[in-house]
Amino acid sequence: MYYWLDENLVFPPVSEANRNGVLALGGDLSVERLLLAYSSGIFPWYSEGEPIVWYSPNPRFVVFPEKLKVSKSMKQVLKQKHFRVSLDTDFRAVISNCQQVKREGQGGTWITEEMLEAYCVLHEQGYAHSVEVWQDETLVGGLYGVSLGRIFFGESMFAHVSNASKTGFITLVGELVKRGFQLIDSQVYTAHLESLGGESIPRKQYIQLLKTAISAGETIKEKWTNWLA
Repeated sequence: MYYWLDENLVFPPVSEANRNGVLALGGDLSVERLLLAYSSGIFPWYSEGEPIVWYSPNPRFVVFPEKLKVSKSMKQVLKQKHFRVSLDTDFRAVISNCQQVKREGQGGTWITEEMLEAYCVLHEQGYAHSVEVWQDETLVGGLYGVSLGRIFFGESMFAHVSNASKTGFITLVGELVKRGFQLIDSQVYTAHLESLGGESIPRKQYIQLLKTAISAGETIKEKWTNWLA
């Protein structure tokens, strides 16, 4: 039995999520509801034609910025400057590429058109940010996510060229460390992020870290284009 959301901006306690992490269904993707969700340890994840599904998995997969792992081969890639990295220069292109990437074991994308437009609005309001990875003038990789306080919630990444998304992620983490970010929420396990230092922690611990990171400083709402200057 699932908890159905209505027009009221409220979620049930995350402890009520089922074994698959499903907490609630329905509601909308308004800025206000999305911000409430993220600040409560909840995120939307659903397919076209389904109601919005809200998750709070246990355990939670995270990356502690100071524990980032960079392999010797990636250090060489970064040293050789195969790519150019930018921040917040083409959010829509990044999320659109993430939407189109075919992923093993998934019949379709979870980034619906409704989801894409909602996160573009979040970006316009200064809460969602993108990392672009370029070869010459061609966008070959990137990632996007949401930032509140001193936590970054990674949503999705893509790469059309080997090591492109890793380059973008490593560059982003370096910038987050400089600015005192305490946590990167990766939501659920991926081998890709595990290789970069991702780890699973109990949801209860995650919620405590989330609250601390959000209260650690005001949300940086301006575009991040000047971060790499």
